[in-house]
Amino acid sequence: MSTARLARIADQIQRELSELIREEVRDPRVRFVTLTAVELSRDQSHAKVFFTVLGTPEQAEACGAGLARSAGFLRAGLSHRLTTRKVPELHFVFDESVERGVRLSRLIDEAVATPPAPKAPPKRRRAGP
Repeated sequence: MSTARLARIADQIQRELSELIREEVRDPRVRFVTLTAVELSRDQSHAKVFFTVLGTPEQAEACGAGLARSAGFLRAGLSHRLTTRKVPELHFVFDESVERGVRLSRLIDEAVATPPAPKAPPKRRRAGP
């Protein structure tokens, strides 16, 4: 199977999963989640779904657990929406690249920012004659 076809199927899975999570999943741990990418195996039996979450690392871990728990439900929902013969098993992975990019961007901004002008030392008075 061509890689272009796999990429199209992965994009479709990402779109459909985003919609399913937003409309169907009622787990409170799975809030403010963004699916960033889907990697599909060559035989379409497994899909690695990368996600990111607004919040703390603990909230991201809880969201990953909520997504893993609802993987079967999401796979069943995908089976009704996809026209492919196989519906892949879903494996959710937290995507750290977004946080890494924000951190690097902040470091670059700090390095490029102009340093504050040094204060002039106070003038000394000369002792008079």
